[in-house]
Amino acid sequence: MIRERHLFGPGPSNPYPEATGALAAPLLGHLDPEFLRIMDETCEMLRTVWGTSNARTLPLSATGSAGMEAAFVNTVHPGDVVVVAVNGLFGQRMTDVAARCGAEVVAVEHEWGQPVDVDRVLSAHPSPAIIAAVHAETSTGVRSDIAALGAAKGDALLLVDAVTSIAGIELRADDWGVDVGYAGTQKCLGVAPGLAPFTINDRAFERRVEKPRSWYLDLGMLGGYVGEAAGKGQRTYHHTAPTAMVASLHAGLTRILEEGLEAVWARHQAAGDALQAGLQDLGLELFAAEGHRLPELTTVKVPEGVDSAAVRKQLLETYDIEIGAGAGAYAASVWRIGLMGRNARPDAVLMVLAALREVLGR
Repeated sequence: MIRERHLFGPGPSNPYPEATGALAAPLLGHLDPEFLRIMDETCEMLRTVWGTSNARTLPLSATGSAGMEAAFVNTVHPGDVVVVAVNGLFGQRMTDVAARCGAEVVAVEHEWGQPVDVDRVLSAHPSPAIIAAVHAETSTGVRSDIAALGAAKGDALLLVDAVTSIAGIELRADDWGVDVGYAGTQKCLGVAPGLAPFTINDRAFERRVEKPRSWYLDLGMLGGYVGEAAGKGQRTYHHTAPTAMVASLHAGLTRILEEGLEAVWARHQAAGDALQAGLQDLGLELFAAEGHRLPELTTVKVPEGVDSAAVRKQLLETYDIEIGAGAGAYAASVWRIGLMGRNARPDAVLMVLAALREVLGR
């Protein structure tokens, strides 16, 4: 029998009970009118958490990495200049995906743990087709200023990774000038992994690749089934949607919006502040730059002489607590502790701090 884990790593997080309960509801077909109603309501709620009015806002039938792929494969024409702000693993991944789509990639490298330097990114090329950045870098626990990029992007499209930020911290796609954005369900949305909340505005859609290399992620074709197809009375079959996962996302979003989106942001902030203060009280040093730390995902330096993997193993085996290792060059020297979605609450803070104190004391 699988034991219940306290998922305090970089994701997935423990889902909201409402999202889990929805998975046990009777299964619907992907063209059932009742399911289409659920899908349309889900898209409308996603507009709220994205902070957008984009008609083409939908849950892609894949995880957040497919959201990244969809963003680039639908907007990058061969030879397009794509400026990517790289301040962690997922910025690096953006450069790889963009290059595979035929882009001329201009990577603006930053020290890991630091936010994106907006001026350096904007001056990296005089006329890029796309500027891409990660809002909440999951590998480092750093928040970057997307609004500042959007305010000065010029004619470029602004493409944003919001996988760890959506429903956890302030996100206002329209106000900030975000043209294309993708996320994942498994973090602050409090739903199991499996869907990629996605949004693209008219400006970006008009510039899209008419026939992208990915059939499955072709937004032009997907639009006949979901997104702009809503309310038109006729759906064009594209693929069999994961109906139970969409129902689960619907339930999770309903839970979030009933609490109130700004209240959810505040709850994540309070949990993150308490965790970071408690870690410092234990004598631990935080990794991400002060003033730019994510509340929902805290990065902390592994103390000198401590075996990172052994601590994580003991937390898991003794207390059923999962925390994450660092990424890249920091795999053994940083821990990533996430309090996301349902886990952004005071009892989770106390649990992880008490367990860490106990294990490190040994």
